[in-house]
Amino acid sequence: MRQTITLRSGTLTLDVEQADIPLEELCGFGTRRSRKRGFLIVSKVLGKHIPVDPLRMEWTHRRLAEKLARADVPGPVVVIAMAETATALGQGVFEQFLAHTGRDDVLVLHTTRYRLDRPLALTCDESHSHATEHLLYMPSESEDANLFVTARSLILVDDEISSGRTLANLAREYLRRNPALEAVHLVCLTDWTGDVRRRQLGEELQRPVRFHHLLRGSLHFEPAENFDPGPIPDVSGKGNLKDAILPSRGGRHGVRRALKIDVPTFLKAADVGPAERVLVLGTGEFSYAPYRLALALRKHKHQVVYQSTTRSPMLPGEDMGGVLEFVDNYGDDIPNYVYNVAGRRYDQVIIGYETHPLPTSHRLPEMLGARAIYFGSEGGG
Repeated sequence: MRQTITLRSGTLTLDVEQADIPLEELCGFGTRRSRKRGFLIVSKVLGKHIPVDPLRMEWTHRRLAEKLARADVPGPVVVIAMAETATALGQGVFEQFLAHTGRDDVLVLHTTRYRLDRPLALTCDESHSHATEHLLYMPSESEDANLFVTARSLILVDDEISSGRTLANLAREYLRRNPALEAVHLVCLTDWTGDVRRRQLGEELQRPVRFHHLLRGSLHFEPAENFDPGPIPDVSGKGNLKDAILPSRGGRHGVRRALKIDVPTFLKAADVGPAERVLVLGTGEFSYAPYRLALALRKHKHQVVYQSTTRSPMLPGEDMGGVLEFVDNYGDDIPNYVYNVAGRRYDQVIIGYETHPLPTSHRLPEMLGARAIYFGSEGGG
């Protein structure tokens, strides 16, 4: 099936080869404030730019994990989720994979844009991104660090793969640490690499590369010659150490078990009435634990949707409505954004934070009349 989408930045042509769910249920489209890449595939199941039923997110995690479980994934296994968009997706797939297989030889980490006073495992660049550098730290625990450098399978998780260049860069850097790696698995919601590029990735990495997705196809983008994204904000951050404000556990440090949060305590803190319509927001890279709160509320029969803030600057329009801009909560004084919130009617908005205290310049709770909940060491990714 071919579909053509006209954006202000150009024309996007998609050829869908296979899909578990229809394209229109899986994603929409938006225009980036960028001269590097003018389009964004806007997921309707990820919980980032568009509010999503957390049960739908859980189904997505489970579906991808089941595909992995049916594949040959020799252990030990390292799972790496890409910041900031795929931190919750990666940890969700990891936990569902553990639940499905009962394995105990799997380690999950996520890349980050934040510097810590800890040994780096590797770095890689995402050339088209608004914030190009990905940092991946060595796991905190010695047993986990040993697993990291001896794994036989590497699973890389991102929301969308177009050329696969960033993931290939990361895999090559990982191979410097662990040349004995046997296979690479790429997990995503939408895979647009195309058959030729899929074969090339295996040749580049000199390893079997296997793909697991909800939709497979190819895309071509024709930029509009007269497209002007306007002033492009600097969202790269200060680059200073963040150890003082970030948890000492969680996805940046390596995780081997499902996240355990004190659900009754957080449900009490949320203080949600039975008939209230609720939005739970994650913040940037900190997406998984707030999602789990949203899921707990949903399973307690509350009317709740989930999404997250982002440092990704987008133009309003298409599937990116109601743009709110505010100063970040990590002390970098850079613009952050939340989309598709303004104009929607919620009785309560809950924002989940890993940073405490919040900078005085960060005004999102006041802007949304929201309740802020600090997860602290319960964090996760």
